[in-house]
Amino acid sequence: MGFRTPVQIAEFAAETGAKKAALPISSMLLLGFLGGAFISLGFLLDIRVIADIPKEWGTFGSFLGAAVFPLGLILIVIAGGELLTGNMMAVPMAVLSKKISVGSLIRNWFWVTIANFIGAIFVAYFFGHVVGLTEAGPFLHKTVAVAQGKLDATFVQALVSAVGCNWLVGLAVWMAYSAESIGGKILAIWFPIMGFVAIGFQHVVANMFVIPAAIFAGSFTWMDYLSNFVPVFIGNAIGGAVLISVVYWAAYLRKQPSLLSNEKK
Repeated sequence: MGFRTPVQIAEFAAETGAKKAALPISSMLLLGFLGGAFISLGFLLDIRVIADIPKEWGTFGSFLGAAVFPLGLILIVIAGGELLTGNMMAVPMAVLSKKISVGSLIRNWFWVTIANFIGAIFVAYFFGHVVGLTEAGPFLHKTVAVAQGKLDATFVQALVSAVGCNWLVGLAVWMAYSAESIGGKILAIWFPIMGFVAIGFQHVVANMFVIPAAIFAGSFTWMDYLSNFVPVFIGNAIGGAVLISVVYWAAYLRKQPSLLSNEKK
């Protein structure tokens, strides 16, 4: 069979979340660094594609940027990496299925957050600042404008936007779990990620790249960044853990813990 059913995805997600939580800290840091860097490369590609598009193109320009942004999650899922927003869906499934403890979830989220931040800062500083890919002409203007848009949101706006973001990002990972071919995984990832970027939702790891890139260019402060990080982190956690993990666990696994094995018989 070339794909998993929704019931099978639920059990696979719980098993995957347990494996993620069991990783040694060294692996979380290495894979988390890659996760943050890959998402940042996708965002950098987005900026390089759309920064100089004529205004007359309207929202089609935003679509073009959104169309290339999924590179980051495609690299993470296929090449390997740990991404906080994806783990905000998978690891809670493992907790709800009683495969790991809440302490293991906190440990995973903590180390992956740090590693994602290091990876994102690496790309923002060395490629954005040192190479100058986000600090010249229209690319600087677009980087600062995007960061400004993120920071202009109120606490509640940023939080609610982040809920919507990780509903879609979590579903991208969820559907990638369904596919057993590389092409299927890419298609499963592309549509939800393109959607969240085109809509303009807030993603905690993507913001780890674009706001620091603007800071390195001389705009904003680290306190500005922190004021955005908190609501976006909370909102992303709600989107992944509640709107996906809790809902699908309640629908498929709460009273039927062995559906996957039964379906394989």
